[in-house]
Amino acid sequence: MRRLDGRTVILTGATGGLGSAIAKRLIAEGASVALTDVDVNACEKLADALGGDTLRLGLDVSDAQAWSAVVAAVHERWGAVHVLVNNAGIGSLGTVETETRERWDQVVEVDQLGTWLGMRQVGPVIERSGGGAIVNIASILGATGGLANSFSYAAAKGAVRSMTMNAALHWATRGVRVNAVVPAFIGTEPLLKRYGGTERHAAMLANTPMNRLGRPEEVAAAVAFLASDDSGYTTGSEIFVDGGWSAR
Repeated sequence: MRRLDGRTVILTGATGGLGSAIAKRLIAEGASVALTDVDVNACEKLADALGGDTLRLGLDVSDAQAWSAVVAAVHERWGAVHVLVNNAGIGSLGTVETETRERWDQVVEVDQLGTWLGMRQVGPVIERSGGGAIVNIASILGATGGLANSFSYAAAKGAVRSMTMNAALHWATRGVRVNAVVPAFIGTEPLLKRYGGTERHAAMLANTPMNRLGRPEEVAAAVAFLASDDSGYTTGSEIFVDGGWSAR
């Protein structure tokens, strides 16, 4: 059964390794998906590869006006929005001592501010569309000490978790469920290309009880569940797709 037939989804960061897996699963579940990313050409290529009912839009998630344009375009195309997946994100390896203010601002603007702007702009539209879901992509680095670096990323993703709970309470009686997926290290093509065979890759595996990286499809499955009515009594919650990190 396709759980998202008749649903319209806005997905940010659609062209990355995780975003493209999420897009593929949402389309397979029957959703119409607005694929958004700062690289609209990459959105075009992804849409051509995936097929389905899609809209391809450029979006800088830290720009409120850009969000307004995306919402308007999606509403013009489909007349409603039922799901928002806040997936766009950037990282940094800086520690509490080595992180720069410039990089801190960049990471927080995309990962934290971008998530807030998405909820602020799209949540009311989901409510007016008859209800639905917001799914925020957090990170195990925002829930644990991680590998003692990625300081700004951990701060921003920790904020995503608390914003998720706060927004869930805000919309609890108004038909908009807000939940988060909390992945650990996922073996996307960019991650493996950058870190495969390095000491950091070894540290990822050594600190994961299941002793393997996650698969993008495993995160996408959690997103699809939270986007669907199968999670109709779930809000303010988190699904850890982390190979056991949070059990330590």
